[in-house]
Amino acid sequence: MRIRWARPGRSPLVAACCAAALVLLGLENSYAVDYPTRPVHWVVGYPAGGTTDIIARLVGQWLSERLGQQFIIENKPGAGNNIGTQAVINAPPDGYTVLLVNPANAINATLYQKLPFNFLRDTAPVGGIMRVPNVMEVNPAVPAKTVAEFITYAKANPGKINWASSGNGTSVHLSGELFKIMTGVDLTHVPYRGAAPALTDLISGTVHVMFDNMPSSLPHIKAGTLRALAVTTAQRSGVLPDVPTVSETVPEYEASAFFGMAVPKGTPPEIIEKLNKEINAGLQNEKVKARLADLGGSLIPGTPEEFGKVVADETEKWANVIRTGNVPLE
Repeated sequence: MRIRWARPGRSPLVAACCAAALVLLGLENSYAVDYPTRPVHWVVGYPAGGTTDIIARLVGQWLSERLGQQFIIENKPGAGNNIGTQAVINAPPDGYTVLLVNPANAINATLYQKLPFNFLRDTAPVGGIMRVPNVMEVNPAVPAKTVAEFITYAKANPGKINWASSGNGTSVHLSGELFKIMTGVDLTHVPYRGAAPALTDLISGTVHVMFDNMPSSLPHIKAGTLRALAVTTAQRSGVLPDVPTVSETVPEYEASAFFGMAVPKGTPPEIIEKLNKEINAGLQNEKVKARLADLGGSLIPGTPEEFGKVVADETEKWANVIRTGNVPLE
C-alpha cells in the first residue's frame, strides 16, 4: 500500500484559516481607508473658552471639512485634565474618540502620585498642532508695570498676592511654580476649572496675577482690562512685540504650552496616519495658518513619532520642576 502524504500548506483547515485572515485584513484596511464613517468625538479636558478648546475647534472644523464627518468637540473638565484624558484612554481604539493633548498630560505624570493610567504608555501620538507662549499678566490695579517691579512688590507682600491658574497640572500652573522657584517670591495659588473663570476673577481683581496661555488672554490684554508684564518663551512674541520675555529679567526662565492630538493605544496605524496627514495639511492651509497665527504661537507639524518626542521631553522637563520645587497638589 502506498501512503500519500499531504503537501505542506494544502490542509483544508489551514487554507480556510489563511483565507479568513486575508479577509479580516482586507476589512481592517478598508475600515481604515473609509474612516471616518461616523462623527468623531474630540475630547478637551477643560471648559469651553480656553486655549485648548479654541485650538480644538479651529482644527476640528478643518478635519470635519476634509474627512466628511463632524469632529464634535466634547469638553470634559475636571481633575486637572485627567477626567478627559482617562475617558479617551478607556474608549475603544477605533479612531472615533481622540484627545486634545496639552501640557497637563506631561505635567500630571509627576504631579499626581496615583493616576489610573500612564499617558505615554496608554496613548498613541497622532501629531502636533502648535506651541503658544504663556503671558504673565496682572490686574491693572496691581502697582507693577514690569517683571522687576512685580518681584519687588511680591517680596514686600509675601503670601498676600493671589496667583490664578486654569487648574492643577496646567502649564499656567507650572509656569507660576517655575517663576516662584527662580525668583523666591511667595504667591498664593488659586486653581480654577479652566482659563475662563480664572480670567473672570483676574479682571475683577479677586486674584492678582496669572501666567495664562496667550490665546485666551490676548483679547483682554488688547482691551486694556489686563496688563501684560512679559511672555514666558525665550523669544518675544510677534503678536505682542513690545512685551518683554520673563527671561530678560529672570535669566534662563522659559515655559510654553504645546498642543496636539493623541488616540487610545492600539488604534490602527492607518487611522493614525490618516489623521496625521490631514492635521499637517491643515497646518499648511493659509486660512488655518492665519487663524492659528492670531493665537500668537508657532506651528509644530510633523510625524506621530516627532510629536511623541515632544510629549516625552516635556514630561521630563516638568518632572524636574515639580521635584525641585516640591510642588504640592492643591
